[in-house]
Order: sequence, then structure tokens, then C-alpha cells
Amino acid sequence: MLDKETLEKYDPTGMHKIYDKWPQIARESYESDLEPIDFKNINHIVFAGMGGSGAMADIFEAILSKTNLHVTITKGYLLPNTVDSNTLIVITSASGNTIETLTVLDSAKKLDCNIVCFSSGGKIEKFCNEKQIHYRKIPLYNNPRTSFPAYLYSILKVLYSIMPINNLCIENSIKQLELLSEKISSNNLSDTNPSIDLANGLSGIPLIYYPRGLYSAAIRFKNSIQENMKIHAMAEDVLETCHNGIVSWESTSIVKPILIQGTEDYVRTKERWIILKEYFDQQNIDYKEIISVHGDILTKLINLIYLLDYSTIYCAVMNKTDPDPVKSIDFIKNRL
Repeated sequence: MLDKETLEKYDPTGMHKIYDKWPQIARESYESDLEPIDFKNINHIVFAGMGGSGAMADIFEAILSKTNLHVTITKGYLLPNTVDSNTLIVITSASGNTIETLTVLDSAKKLDCNIVCFSSGGKIEKFCNEKQIHYRKIPLYNNPRTSFPAYLYSILKVLYSIMPINNLCIENSIKQLELLSEKISSNNLSDTNPSIDLANGLSGIPLIYYPRGLYSAAIRFKNSIQENMKIHAMAEDVLETCHNGIVSWESTSIVKPILIQGTEDYVRTKERWIILKEYFDQQNIDYKEIISVHGDILTKLINLIYLLDYSTIYCAVMNKTDPDPVKSIDFIKNRL
């Protein structure tokens, strides 16, 4: 059984303590004194960011999917050629020093477009101050991964005028986080904790299946497994895998399927889940199921991310691995 002493020993920087505060951080960020920006005549939004900031872009793509706004995600150095005066480029970098994102920002400044930047400081803050670009400073909680709700709810506040989510939906998403925290925080290290239950099933190489609407939660989960647990992980769209990836299960494998399902998945997608589980049962392939809470897309995604992220912290600790350091990423960054 996991206990506080073990958590403190293998998570010495206290990532789990920040996760315990996610609902509080979310509320404080949305209720902060950050000044909203009312951008006019926007029909195209480009979200630029890498790593956790890129995962933020995936969430906003899902949130904006039901609107007439065209959304592009840039995870790299280049902007799309479709940027014009009606485009808003949203730059996010928790450190403020991400080389790819800085390159995009420099390119955007040379174009006739709207720009807003979010970081905890760094070179991005300096660039924005020098070039008179809209900038909002967001505090960093331990590391970029643990700072996720601070950036999500701060951006929601600043860009509220173009977001198809009202205050009631945002309030509900935070209340659901608060309810979930009672179950998964480090104050409940019992077998009733769903994140610990999931952590006990994270072995081999996790393969995360997801419906398109929950893509951002699945990719965030994959990234958190890789960064916190330091193991390989994969993610595949459930419909697409039924046309190719499913064949891989005809061979013996250490891959472990995890099925992330939405409570309001499309009826034909629900049918596919049933068939996939039937196949796994017939092949004696053990799998884990995670089902989203009810509610709007923001509530579903942030609650899934909270539960899934925390499971990777618990699993890392169970495996006597410090979830915080990312030496391989540091190796790459130090040579750029």
C-alpha cells in the first residue's frame, strides 16, 4: 500500500502536493486579476507550443471544434501560410524559453496578425515587452506539467470573448475537479483512489485508445507516462485502430491497452468500444477502462487529465522513480 512516507521519499520536489492543489490553482487562476483581451474579427486561431504547452493547444482545439473558427496547432518552428489580419496567434511556453515557440513568435511579429503570449517569464516576456505584444505572465508551479491548470484557466479568462464556454461551464469544471480531488489526492491513499487503481495497472507498454473528441486527454496521458514514469507509451484513435492497429494483437505482446471513453461518445463509437472489448475478452487480453465524467468538453477533458496525470505520479513512486527530473529533455535543450 502506498503511504505518505513513500510519496515524500520518491517525489522529493513535491509534485503530488501541487496536484493536490489543482482545483485551488484552477479557481485562483480564473479569478485572478489578469486582464482579458477582446480580439475583434478573428476567424483563425493558431496555437503554438511544445510539450505541455502543446497539450494545452490540443484542449483548445477541442473546445473550439463546434465553432466557426478555424484552428491550427503549431508544434514546431513554422507558421501556416494562411495567417492574415484576421488570425490570432496564441503563444504558450511555461518556461518562456522554448526555442521552437520563440521562433514562431519572431515569425509572427513580422506578419500582419494578432498575437498574445503566455509564459512564466523568460525570453518571451522580454520579447513581448520590447515589441509591445500582448503578454500575460502565469506563475510556474514546480514544473510545466504541474502548472497545467494555471495556464488553462488563465488563458480561458484572457481569451473569454472568443471561447464558446460560459462562466457556468467553467465553474462546473472546477467544482468537478474539487470533487475528484477528494477521491484521488494524496489525502486518500487507499484502494478507493481511482488514480492509484489505474497506477496499479500501468505496466508493460501502455497503449491508450481514445475517441477523437478526447484526443487531448489521451496525448497528455501518453506524455505524462513518458515524462513522469520514464517508460514508453503509445496512443491511437479507437476508430482508426480498428482499420490497422488491431491486427497487432494477433501476436503476443507486453503492450497493455487502456480505453479512454466519453460518457457521450457518438453512438457508433460506443458500438466500436463494445466490439473492441469483446475482442480483447476473447483473446484474453487484459485492459483498463477509464470513463469521463458527464458535462461539457472542458469538464470532461480537465477531469480526465487530472485523474490520468495523478496515476502516473503514483505509478512512478510505486516503481521508486522520481517523477520530476527529465534528464533526456535537458540533454536535448542544452545542445540547442
